[in-house]
Amino acid sequence: METLTKDIRFGIRSLIKRPSFTSIAVITLALGIGANTAIFSVVNATLLRPLPFKDPERIVMVWGYIPKLARNADKFPSSAGNYLGLVKQAQTFQELAAFRQWSWQLTHAGDPDRQIHRYS
Repeated sequence: METLTKDIRFGIRSLIKRPSFTSIAVITLALGIGANTAIFSVVNATLLRPLPFKDPERIVMVWGYIPKLARNADKFPSSAGNYLGLVKQAQTFQELAAFRQWSWQLTHAGDPDRQIHRYS
C-alpha cells in the first residue's frame, strides 16, 4: 500500500511539471469517453434493447414494387390507395398502420434550412 501512494504522488508531481502533456491527456481521455458513451447509447437504443411492442419479430414493412423501375431500386413507398386496399382486404395482418415522410428546403434570407416532416 505504501508503494502505491508513492507511485500516485510521483505521477501527480510528473503531471504538474508538464501541464501541456497533462491537458492533452485529459482532453484525449474526455473525448474518448464521450465518443464511447455516444456510440454505446446509439447501439443500445437501436440494437440491444428490444422494441417496445409485443412480439416485435412479427412487425413487417410493406413496400411497393414498380416493375418498370425495378432495375433502379427494388422497393418504393406504398401508396395511400394500396394501404386502404390492404386495410379492406388483407386477412393476414392483425393491424395495419401507415406513415409518410417528405422533406423540403426553406430559404429566405440566408442559408437554406432542410425540414423533414413525418406523420403516421
